Amino acid sequence: MSNRNGNQPRKLAGTATIVMPDRGGPKAGRGEEWVGEASTYYNHPLIKKAHWGWEIYIYFFLGGIAGGSYLVTTLAHFFGLDKDKTLMRAGRYLPFLCILASPILLIMDLGRPERFHHMLRVLKFRSVMSIGTWAISLFGFCCGLSTANQMAEDGLLNWFPLAARVFKALPVKAIEVIGSFFGLVVASYTGVLLSSTAVPLWGRAKHILGPLFLTSGLSTGLSALSFILSLGGSSEDTIERLDQAEIVAMTTELGLIVSLAPTLGPLGKPLVKGRTGLLFGVGTIACGLVLPLLTKLGFRLTGRPIPRSVNSATSLMVLVGGFILRYVWIIAGRVSADDPKAVHDYNVIEWKEGTSREEDLSKIRSYDVQ
Repeated sequence: MSNRNGNQPRKLAGTATIVMPDRGGPKAGRGEEWVGEASTYYNHPLIKKAHWGWEIYIYFFLGGIAGGSYLVTTLAHFFGLDKDKTLMRAGRYLPFLCILASPILLIMDLGRPERFHHMLRVLKFRSVMSIGTWAISLFGFCCGLSTANQMAEDGLLNWFPLAARVFKALPVKAIEVIGSFFGLVVASYTGVLLSSTAVPLWGRAKHILGPLFLTSGLSTGLSALSFILSLGGSSEDTIERLDQAEIVAMTTELGLIVSLAPTLGPLGKPLVKGRTGLLFGVGTIACGLVLPLLTKLGFRLTGRPIPRSVNSATSLMVLVGGFILRYVWIIAGRVSADDPKAVHDYNVIEWKEGTSREEDLSKIRSYDVQ
């Protein structure tokens, strides 16, 4: 270990060197600059990687669709598109089904599933997981009320006249506004949850992951609704408006993905290298965003309506790309957590940026004193 005089740091078992303060320091945590073929610290990874399985992949995906599609339906209700009954039905049943499956998948992944209710004993505003748990619960409650109102409107509760009258009398617009807020939290908090960890890839993208998952939730929610309406009897005007919103959402999502390159730098290798990188580049970027976006823009520039078969195909591509987006971020995060050099590089970057911020604050304070 280096001494206070800046002497050369000593070796550990001939495989590692303790990071000097000017290359990491105490704020970066204990770490080593790995040399030779060393890949772990005493045969243990420096940080633990996520153990999540297929339940979390689907949970992330369905949560985004639920939040995005519920917001779209709320906006449609406020801007007069509620006359399209197919849109309103799809926009209320779809989020409810997605959010109904989400807590089941989340509970299945818990180490002790029978203790899931412990997550609702307290609300910690400094815990992303606690906020997400409560957001899912409140969003699910709003989705349930909206769906009950739609069921009553559709005559599905005529066998229970009292319940039908009660649910028809619900203040749906107020419920939708509250539900849309929590839906946005559900769609975005999974990205914030990833970036709140010490995994280099996720932590470095902390300012992008939340907005990226949110815009992906909007694009997949819009695409899910567009796919359903293309199969049903919805009006061409409604589908065209959804296409316009899809173009905006996909363009924003693509812009956020492009901004990852300068932000991540070398720490982004697990996301762009190997099979994971190929899946991300082809599945999400090319087939899930660029190709559907160019297709929709091409039809709009030529002034021709998009055939329903083409619209269904592009919507399905966006949905598959949205699922792959969440899958590759989790897989790439595992690779990043297993890379000791990435951990050290991330710690050094965070330490230097933290030091720079402290110096800037000191200058501001000294200026205020003067």
